[in-house]
Amino acid sequence: MEKNEIKLIVLDVDGVLTDGKLLIGSDGVEYKSFHVKDGMGISLARFHGIKIAMITGRKSESVHIRAKELRVDFLYEGITNKEEVLDEIVTTLNISLQNVFYMGDDINDLPVIKLVGFSAAPKDAADIVKRSVSFVSHFNGGNGAVREAIEIVLSYQVDYDVLVEKYLNETIRMTQ
Repeated sequence: MEKNEIKLIVLDVDGVLTDGKLLIGSDGVEYKSFHVKDGMGISLARFHGIKIAMITGRKSESVHIRAKELRVDFLYEGITNKEEVLDEIVTTLNISLQNVFYMGDDINDLPVIKLVGFSAAPKDAADIVKRSVSFVSHFNGGNGAVREAIEIVLSYQVDYDVLVEKYLNETIRMTQ
């Protein structure tokens, strides 16, 4: 990966930002568990100027809420053709697919994984996906895998420690 290459991070949701379990209450409401470390990684990437997108095959109010909390730039739910959506996003941003990092966990993610400049998968992703990506996390989906991959991307582009220091200084300044 070349310096300053990644301009867009695209994430699958179920099995990447969550552990992949679907908790559906008797009232039909779907519940998901997100890891705060993944959220901090997304916040650091956004602070560095990287755009964030979530593309998922399911629709869930909890995903919508989490995306809003993290100020995700693009959220697409109920998507069967992730390639088409990715093409729309890169066209909107006027960037190359080589400037995209994608993280997915299952076979429906393979078409996008094969298109982008850098790809990753959680430790518990499908074997065929793990064989196809640039990086396999040491963590399972929903347990910090996104954070680890984002830290790698950021470390290639900037001095990570300096970025964290700037982030903390800006956060402290904004709260005063």
